Amino acid sequence: MLLAAYPETREDASSVVSGLRFVMRHTPIRSCAPVVGRLHRLRKIVANAARIGHDSHLLQQHRGTIPGGAPQSTAGRAIIMTQRYYDSAQIRKPLISEVRNLWVHRDVVRLIAQRDVTARYKRTVLGIWWTLLNPLLMTLVLWIIFGNFFRFETPGVPFVVYLLSGILMVTYWSQTVLAAGTAVVGNANILSKVYIPPEVFSVGAAMAAFVNFVIALLPLLVIQLITGIGVPWSVILAPIVIFFILAFATGLGLVVASAAVFFYDVIDFTAVLIQMASYLTPTFYPLTIVPEQFLWLIYINPLYSQLTVFRAVMYGGYWEWWHVGYGSLSAIAMLVLGAWLFSRSRDRLVIML
Repeated sequence: MLLAAYPETREDASSVVSGLRFVMRHTPIRSCAPVVGRLHRLRKIVANAARIGHDSHLLQQHRGTIPGGAPQSTAGRAIIMTQRYYDSAQIRKPLISEVRNLWVHRDVVRLIAQRDVTARYKRTVLGIWWTLLNPLLMTLVLWIIFGNFFRFETPGVPFVVYLLSGILMVTYWSQTVLAAGTAVVGNANILSKVYIPPEVFSVGAAMAAFVNFVIALLPLLVIQLITGIGVPWSVILAPIVIFFILAFATGLGLVVASAAVFFYDVIDFTAVLIQMASYLTPTFYPLTIVPEQFLWLIYINPLYSQLTVFRAVMYGGYWEWWHVGYGSLSAIAMLVLGAWLFSRSRDRLVIML
């Protein structure tokens, strides 16, 4: 096929093949091994050249000339034939390219999320049931300490419901940030060998944390029924609130992922900041016990607004419109910022791994 596409090279190729056959007829059998090896290599080179030059040959048929307008020579055709195209040479548009990559590799995102969910409890006896037991056990311990020893009061809602809702939301947020932030570094062996957009791993890890959170919501609904609160109609709005929490955590995770490749200490520093943000969120304590001069530290925390709206839709808690506005706007801003920073440093991520 290659000789038919380039007739001017047929004579030279025929001479090479005839010469090799002559050498093989007049050479002892034991000395023919190098020649046979060269023939095999020549066949592979020709096949590879035909594959690479196929699109270039179609381009020649369509255009007939090189960009200068002059007729193509044999050397020009050889240059086009051996020209390669790489994904990294494509023109990338920040944010738009990341969204397109996620859509194209959506099956990979699903497989990564499925892998993270199953691998987490692969060698355990209870398996996925730990997703339900972890928040319940933590709620039990905190309920004994703060609900009986310190006797925190939450008017209008049982303390156990108030406590479990806060633990579920903050735990989901922290797991998503750490999972998305460490996904690129944790899959360095894959990224250095196979071309996969690195944002696929961060988003896949965030989706795995989302699945765990949805499963962990079942005990909260059961406890609400047991304590007599019930499940209000506003629970149908919970997916919207969960989406904004996911967006905020994923955006922050992308910021961590883009920095952790260059400075691995960022991951440990992020864990400390997550712990501080968790304590600045009224998860296990009511807002009424916080001194007035320190309330601004909680109000500027986006987690407080998101947790307040989450509790409102789950069991009808108190909320204000500024909670909705501040929580949603901060989530969108963090997602855009994280995606932009990740896109800016994306070309250097794989190199630094």
